Amino acid sequence: MINGDITRLNQFSRFNSVAAARAAEEFGTPIYIYDEAMILNRCQDCLKMPHAYGLTVRYAIKANPNRTLLKIIHDAGLHFDASSLNEVIRAHLAGIPYEKIMLTTQEVYSGQNLDLLKSLLLDGLKYNVCSLRQLYLIGDFACENYIEPGIRIHPGVGSGESATRNTGDEYSCFGIHLSDIDEALKYAWGKWIKFKHVHVHIGSGADTEMWRQNIDIELGIIEKHFKETDSVCFGGGLKEARMPDEQAADIEFLGKYAKTQIEKFNKKHKRKLKMEIEPGTFIVANSGYILTKVIDKKDTAIKSFILTDGGMETNPRPLYYGSQHPIYILSGDGAHVKSSEFSDISGNYSAVVAGKCCESGDCQTLDADGHAISRKMAEPEIGDLAVIGGTGAYCSSLAPFNYNSHTQVPEVLFTSSGDLKLIRKRQTMEQMLENEI
Repeated sequence: MINGDITRLNQFSRFNSVAAARAAEEFGTPIYIYDEAMILNRCQDCLKMPHAYGLTVRYAIKANPNRTLLKIIHDAGLHFDASSLNEVIRAHLAGIPYEKIMLTTQEVYSGQNLDLLKSLLLDGLKYNVCSLRQLYLIGDFACENYIEPGIRIHPGVGSGESATRNTGDEYSCFGIHLSDIDEALKYAWGKWIKFKHVHVHIGSGADTEMWRQNIDIELGIIEKHFKETDSVCFGGGLKEARMPDEQAADIEFLGKYAKTQIEKFNKKHKRKLKMEIEPGTFIVANSGYILTKVIDKKDTAIKSFILTDGGMETNPRPLYYGSQHPIYILSGDGAHVKSSEFSDISGNYSAVVAGKCCESGDCQTLDADGHAISRKMAEPEIGDLAVIGGTGAYCSSLAPFNYNSHTQVPEVLFTSSGDLKLIRKRQTMEQMLENEI
């Protein structure tokens, strides 16, 4: 057994079993917990990434848009990447100036939304056009108001944690495809628009080698097509290691490589490109935990199951992507960690960790094909805590939390000083139903 008073739940975080039990008692289960110190450390890791002529780190709001987390990340010195107008507004309501936000979106605006976009561009919002139609809709306005949009390019190659997270290959439609660059440039030249910023994002959880190759691909695109560009974004998707056998992206290596290539580009073309990245998962994934309680145990002829009070409606990533997350079994009082993915587990017990939803895919232990698989662990008792790690990114923001009419669960900040602070209340049944007529 592992002493929870002195042992963190994983190697990255300060959060421990005592704090988990305290949070469960104060706020109930299931709940999300975010480790503030871990978020701040990851922000500093990214800000220290090697670069040649300047670096802007933009946090991908879609990973986790909680207002408190946005404020923490803003105060740490990061800028922001938004994927919708609503994310822009949400970030601004959290106190983030428009000039620190870049909007890169699949949305196409008309009517009031197009008017709103134009108004925000005048207020300093930055905007990457991601299709010819988006470009045509703001071309005259950009020309009249001396606004220089950026451009997102579809490179034709990509990489992601799963096929559905690849945003750069022939099966995705993000950005203006290479075959349409000439048309985009012809239109822009006619409107006196200069593309000073070029953006390519190849996918979430991208293979590090593919991320490195994307640096060369994007610089090659700029060299061939964009003679006035002074800023280049290599995207986000920096892989994080949630499980002990996973390898996180080496941002020191990637930064050094980008720095070298940008310096070579400058030597050849006399242009000092500023670098941007837009991590989301890398900033918040391992700061997050979902605290659930073991509510039942079942056995079939083949497998053992433990049922928890939080499953796919709090963490849909195993169902969506076949993602693996560390699972910690804690005694109900938090006195000790019974088993952990980051420690040797004795005994022969293994089980599927399932949720309470009426859905066969409501398991935290699924393989890439969606089959329930058993994980080795200490056998829990009813009332013990099963803590799901690596859930700070694309869990609360992506979860189908009202499935089976369950209510959205609270979010809690484990502060750098060790306090627990409620940052989202538990949704009520009345709130869930209030828009039905």
